Formats: sequence, C-alpha cells, structure tokens
Amino acid sequence: MEWLAPLVTLTLMEIVLGIDNIIFIAIVAGRLPEAQRPRARRIGLMVALGTRLMLLALLSFIMGLTKPLFMLPELSFLNIDPEHAEEVLGISGKDLIMIIGGLFLVGKSVYEIHHKLEGPDEHESTGGTAPKSVSFGLILAQIAVIDIVFSLDSVITAVGMARDYWVMVSAMIISVGVMLAFAGYISDFVDRHPTLKILALSFLILIGTMLMAEGFGQHMNKGYIYFAMAFAVVVELLNMRLRKKADEPVALHGKHMPSDMLPKSAGMRPIDRKRAEKLGRNKSR
Repeated sequence: MEWLAPLVTLTLMEIVLGIDNIIFIAIVAGRLPEAQRPRARRIGLMVALGTRLMLLALLSFIMGLTKPLFMLPELSFLNIDPEHAEEVLGISGKDLIMIIGGLFLVGKSVYEIHHKLEGPDEHESTGGTAPKSVSFGLILAQIAVIDIVFSLDSVITAVGMARDYWVMVSAMIISVGVMLAFAGYISDFVDRHPTLKILALSFLILIGTMLMAEGFGQHMNKGYIYFAMAFAVVVELLNMRLRKKADEPVALHGKHMPSDMLPKSAGMRPIDRKRAEKLGRNKSR
C-alpha cells in the first residue's frame, strides 16, 4: 500500500493544477454556441489528458528541456549571485514554453476582458440578428495551445512527486475524470455571473504573469497564488449573496430602541409603508 499515499497526493495536486485549465476552457468555450460548449469542454480536457500522457511517455525529453539553451545578458543592476547566475539567466526549452504560454494567456485574457467590457454588443454589431458564431476549430486550437503549457507543468510536478510510472498515469486519468465531471457546473456558474467571469480572467492574467516570471527564473510559491485566488472567490461569492439580498428591504427590529422612539413605519412591509405614505399625503391636502 506504499503507492496509495503518493497516488492520492498526486491526484489532488493534479486537480488543483487543473483548475486553471478548466477556467480557461470554460471562458474560451463560452464564445461558442451553447449547444457546442459541452463538446468543446470534453474535447479540450481529453486533449489535455492526451498531452499529459504523451509528455509523460517522453520523460527523458522533458527532463532535457530543463537544460539551458542560451544565457541572457547579465545586467549590473540586477546584482545576481554568481553561483545562481546559470539558474536565473539560463533559458531552457521549458522556460521558453512557459514564457510563450504566459504571454498567450495574458494576451488572450486581456482581449477577453476588453471584449466583455469595451467591445461592441454582439446583437448591435450584427444588426440585431444572431451573433456570428466562432470557429469550433479555432477554439480547439487555442485550448490545445494552453493545454501544452499546463500539461508541461503538471508532468514535471508528477515526476517530482511519484516514482512509479503507473501511479503518475493513474493520477492524471483520475484527475481529468474529476475535471470532466465538474467542468460543466463550473462553466455554467461562471457564465451566469459576469463579475465572476471577469474575476476568472483576472486569475488567468495572474497565472500568465507567474508563468512568465518562472520562465525567467523567478520562482514563486504557488501556495500564495492559490490562497489569494481562493480568498478573492470567497469575497466575490459574499458580494453576490449581498447583491441578491439588496432588493429585499432591511427590517430593523429595534431591539435596543424604546418603543416610543420607533418610527411608525418601522417593521412595516414595503406595501404597507407605501400605503401609509400615500394616506399621509392625501391628509395634508
């Protein structure tokens, strides 16, 4: 049973790392007609699983990507320790993928935010007719590009946490199965709440920036990133609950206020309060 602990741990880690992938797929697939979105999500996650398994099979090639291909010029004001100069200034194949993937993620997220906030209304731009559908193949191509970036990070994490090949494969299959089960719920929830969609796009900008920083040798503790994201989601969920209750009147019970100081309208329903105000205006006439 020595395999059980690394299998459970790695599966949970793969699910956490896959949340970013689900968010991106949900937002990109949201540009498609509603009938095609579930299919795009399923294909996107299956492509992600296939990419992970393919990269895991090419384990020696993946480990070779960590060797520096070239060195960045050293700048005097950076004050880099000579012992860590190769680690900071050396750019490997993995670093290039991280930098390019991070740039793509930031650029795509900024474009989506601009499209949601400043772009023309889809019905207005099409003369009130149905909005022009986005190419299904183009959406899948964008998902495939970002799958490579997230899959590379996932495989390197798996190699560092487990020794047995079958444990890594099992963890990836289980994690993608869990993501397939919940991707629809997450996508529908994000689509129903525009503010949550903007927050998710902001997360993707943060993740893209983190990927670029790691590509340039500036490693960040992902625990802090995920904690900040979770905290922001909790705050937004509370705001959504408050906005839902904003239409309901707040009835003050006046527990600490003497009864003779209570206003006559306190505790009234909105309809009764309006009737009382109307009667008062009629009497004044």
